[in-house]
Amino acid sequence: MTEEKILSGEEVLKKYDAESNTMEYSGFMAKFVSALAISFSVFQLYTAIFGVLDAQLQRAIHLGFGLALAFLLYPTKKSWRRDKLHPLDAILAILGAAAPAYVVICYNQLVLRAGLPTTEDVILGAAGILLVIEAARRVVGIPMVTVVLVFIIYAFAGPYLPGLLAHKGLTISQFVSHVYFTTEGIFGIPLGVSSTFIFLFILFGAYLESTGLGKFFIDTANAVAGWASGGPAKVAVLSSGLMGTVSGSSVANVVGTGSLTIPMMKKLGYHKNFAGAVEAAASTGGQLMPPVMGAAAFLMAEFVGVPYVEIVKAAVIPAALYFIGVWLGVHFEAKRNNLQGIPREELPKFGQLLRERGHLAIPLIVIVWLLVSGYTPMRAALVAIFLSIICSALRKSTRMKPVEIIKGLENGARNVLGVLVACAAAGIIIGVVTKTGVGLKLASGLLELSGGMLLPSMFLTMITAIVLGMGVPTTANYVITSTIAAPALLQMGVPILAAHMFVFYFGIIADVTPPVALAAYAGAGIAGGNALKTGVNASKLAIAAFIIPYMFVLSPELLLVYGVDSGLILSLITAIIGMVALSSSLIGYLAAPLATWQRIILGAGGLMMIKPGLLTDIAGISIFAVILILQLKTKRAEN
Repeated sequence: MTEEKILSGEEVLKKYDAESNTMEYSGFMAKFVSALAISFSVFQLYTAIFGVLDAQLQRAIHLGFGLALAFLLYPTKKSWRRDKLHPLDAILAILGAAAPAYVVICYNQLVLRAGLPTTEDVILGAAGILLVIEAARRVVGIPMVTVVLVFIIYAFAGPYLPGLLAHKGLTISQFVSHVYFTTEGIFGIPLGVSSTFIFLFILFGAYLESTGLGKFFIDTANAVAGWASGGPAKVAVLSSGLMGTVSGSSVANVVGTGSLTIPMMKKLGYHKNFAGAVEAAASTGGQLMPPVMGAAAFLMAEFVGVPYVEIVKAAVIPAALYFIGVWLGVHFEAKRNNLQGIPREELPKFGQLLRERGHLAIPLIVIVWLLVSGYTPMRAALVAIFLSIICSALRKSTRMKPVEIIKGLENGARNVLGVLVACAAAGIIIGVVTKTGVGLKLASGLLELSGGMLLPSMFLTMITAIVLGMGVPTTANYVITSTIAAPALLQMGVPILAAHMFVFYFGIIADVTPPVALAAYAGAGIAGGNALKTGVNASKLAIAAFIIPYMFVLSPELLLVYGVDSGLILSLITAIIGMVALSSSLIGYLAAPLATWQRIILGAGGLMMIKPGLLTDIAGISIFAVILILQLKTKRAEN
């Protein structure tokens, strides 16, 4: 990709984020879509307050609303007019609501004839599956659809495949019955989590955005770090980490914070390719930040079979290490180029920010406290939604008007569509996996390739997760990688939580890994840089994400599975020293510019601290100490 012109935030979202490229109606259609979206949110709030329906009914109504809105908001072709509904989209929206409605209306009969579908069932079920695939094409993008279609073909082609991948094959009736009329397919765990926890958290995020919390995060980051060496870049890292606690998209996070931080970085002296990379790496890391983790935390809790709060607890240290790694990369780059911070007098005052807008963060603090206290995610999110409205009213400058409260309901429903459709499409993949047993077959294949050794298995699983994660949103990304790649690690005896976190990390890091690095492309669009070079720089800054998963598989104590003990503290110390060594090696600066041989040795020393063990830790720390002493002598000689 060549040099590009500088794009606005809206242009970047439309170009790189399929979920943001929606219709722009006026008049009756605008009111109709708004009413439908608000009704969707009201249904979700009602069931959250008074109790959810039977699993399949809850999920079917959730899907019906989602498909109808998806076909109304995302046109069949991008070239079609954005202000007028095409008849084809209107028909598909009606069918999108009708196919799940069939499950609701005929629920009792479907339960009684489970596994014995009628011709009518097969026709309507097949239509429902095709509608989900088409919605995924529009809302999520071609990469997701490609994976789904490969699995559908596999379901029918089993008898014609060789060796390990062969199976007896499915008939159309068996496929439709399993994928559409059981809770093992489209109406499986992913859509179940979307119809309960995820919707409420996304609605909570929509209200936080309405209150101006995002601007508060950026201003706070400026007050805390804007004055430091390379200040705006550190602001990007800090604000993206904060935004990531509630954001569900790497690209949206890049646009939300990058529209402010990238021009500041360029003004300070950062190269445009590096400025875009900083925001891409930091924003991608936002998907690793608890409590939401791009909505994947809720799915992981269901798949792993542990309380949600355990997922949040396990994610804390790896996420902190990731941001430390990005922060260090930014710091060393600023030192290498002698980039100064922003004068303090030009920055907002931290105390004043807390007094004027600190109350906006109360709902976020409360939701974390509720989760830690043992409240269910649904109950915690419900309380936080109402609290966000109440807290905004504490000051006139942040108070939401009644129309803004209603608008929050609409925005919540719109924002959930990407996750909802991705979860439904991922359900097709899970349905094929459970019906054919392909997950275990792929795991066996990976183990055979690796010779049964852990590190080669981890490497092959990493490559698989990165490839599967390219161009796929966080939630679907995790569902795919956990279904296809994680079983290989589980067969090697890796703890289930560590295995799922491993594939989750590498699926996420695909957003900054060329050639399909959507977050990096978005950063390059705002900075006016070269997308490929921005992606390479982002990968260097995000090096921690390529290292940390190996660390917590080899040292599970980093996931707090054994609580806090001396082993954890030692692992943390070596991990941070390793991050410093690797970041400085990649940037080429520690206390002074590094010679090529110093960078190579320092990088090797950092890698030695990945594998737990006294000898490797001592060797790595010794290498780091020697290079640091040489660096300090060089700096002293220069002065």
